[in-house]
Amino acid sequence: MTQGTIRDKKTAIVDPVESEKPHYKRVLIKLSGEALIGFQDFGVDSSLMEGIAQEIREVHQLGVEIAVVVGGGNIVRGVTASEFGFDRATGDYMGMLATVINSLALQGVLENQGIDTRVLSAIRMAEVAEPFIRRRAIRHLEKKRVVILAAGTGNPYFSTDTAAALRAMEIKAEVILKGTKVDGVYDSDPNKNKEAKLLEHVTHLQVLEKGLKVMDTTAISLCMDNRLPIIVFDLRHKGSIKQAVLGKKIGSMIAS
Repeated sequence: MTQGTIRDKKTAIVDPVESEKPHYKRVLIKLSGEALIGFQDFGVDSSLMEGIAQEIREVHQLGVEIAVVVGGGNIVRGVTASEFGFDRATGDYMGMLATVINSLALQGVLENQGIDTRVLSAIRMAEVAEPFIRRRAIRHLEKKRVVILAAGTGNPYFSTDTAAALRAMEIKAEVILKGTKVDGVYDSDPNKNKEAKLLEHVTHLQVLEKGLKVMDTTAISLCMDNRLPIIVFDLRHKGSIKQAVLGKKIGSMIAS
């Protein structure tokens, strides 16, 4: 019997390494800014961020190429800022800068765990991040660096969900892994309706037709047109990112 295998008289040889074989080779992880708050009222839950970084490291060690888009809702959201009297475009730029703060925080935590990372920003700020250039981002991924994509699309009126969909297609990701504060897609708001039903599999078109609050309509439409699947899961559940990458059943799958 070779090392690393387990033989049972009634079953075939099982290779533990094979069970850890990733289902996807290149993924884009969308981290909700609100989810980074954890169980706090504001800012970043440092223990949660450490846990996310550890999960990303485990997935990275499987040989998966990883890009990350981080929201900024834990600091400021453009829509919310506009409700307080700011011009919508100004509010959105404030939100983009919030995503840069989160991206730098994630980079610091990842590098503390020995992972080589690059932050690429849609808004040029050479002192803290590289400019987003599609070919450069892909080259970093090929060199097994974790690429953190900051500042959304660089344009107001577009959410980080839309940025995630756009960047996923630009870098040719196979799936978007959307980590949120809920454990999947429901047919109604589970915070308001105790009878809300979890939808384990739903199509992009059904999300649009039913007005399900998963990602904004622009992002869902982009993914539908390009047949890009989305897995929605609770970011606070330990091991959820790795489970999704391994192709195990978790949260909700949005696919054609």
